Amino acid sequence: MNAPARAPSDIGGDDCVLPFAVEALDVRGRVARLGPAIDAILSRHAYPPPVARLLGEAAALTALLATALKIDGRFQLQTKSDGPVDMIVVDFDAPDRLRAFARFNAERLDLSAPRADLLGSGHLALTIEQGAELTRYQGIVALEGQGLEAAAHEYFRQSEQIPTYVRLAVAQSVTPEGSQWRAGGMLTQFLPSAPERRPMTDIDPGDAPPGVAAPEAVEDDAWTEAKLLAATVEDHELVDPLLSSERLLYRLFHERGVKVFEPADVLDRCRCSDERVRTMLRNFSAADRRDMVGEDGKIGVTCEFCSTKREYAPEEFDGAK
Repeated sequence: MNAPARAPSDIGGDDCVLPFAVEALDVRGRVARLGPAIDAILSRHAYPPPVARLLGEAAALTALLATALKIDGRFQLQTKSDGPVDMIVVDFDAPDRLRAFARFNAERLDLSAPRADLLGSGHLALTIEQGAELTRYQGIVALEGQGLEAAAHEYFRQSEQIPTYVRLAVAQSVTPEGSQWRAGGMLTQFLPSAPERRPMTDIDPGDAPPGVAAPEAVEDDAWTEAKLLAATVEDHELVDPLLSSERLLYRLFHERGVKVFEPADVLDRCRCSDERVRTMLRNFSAADRRDMVGEDGKIGVTCEFCSTKREYAPEEFDGAK
């Protein structure tokens, strides 16, 4: 019997990730809604709209993945590619701090090109750092002209071997008060507890010659249904400020009985600080620091993430190496 449906509330507003479960379909997932946080990140850099949308997708994907980790460390999404946007870096410091930036070549940028074309070929790396004394994990997937949604699907297929469906959306709304960037995403995964319903990802090919792949898994009916329902989500639903995450999930899965859990906050926060910059400058040689001095006689350092500019007198570091 399906779990009883109830009227949704407004759990899961802006700048948070809402976990959910549809037990009747053996599905777990999360919905991310980014409002003021992503608007601050994108607006301070004044990125061209195609670059802003791409970075917004990367930030939403990072929020979906990072908030699922029960660690005190850092999760990082990074792309390196040969496209006009040759680098994206998104950091998430547990439990809730997000920062991001993109590097692009303005001369190569085609404002009408699909976002996948902006990336080109290269790789997407997802890194988990659990502290100095704990294991560092990194998963890498090739970028071959596909977008971040497709790259995420490939990552889960190769590295996690969990049937996963990802949707990402970014939009810029215009109001009388001005414009605001919004980003959203939904991640849906098939995690059955019964062994006979698990995907056949670890089947041994038996006595077949080396290199022969295991048999193709037959997709479970529950996962087929869940994926079809998740695929009905439209971009505007993921970024609509008047539609909470819980109400969206109710629209999708109420006939099957969807449960939601405690949301996780996402904040626009950079880890840069005056002390960190001073420590970095002390680690340079005196000759290197002299080369950094500008026409005003100061050493200027601008954070790539938050654009904060700090200036220092060279003599502050006299005595450093």
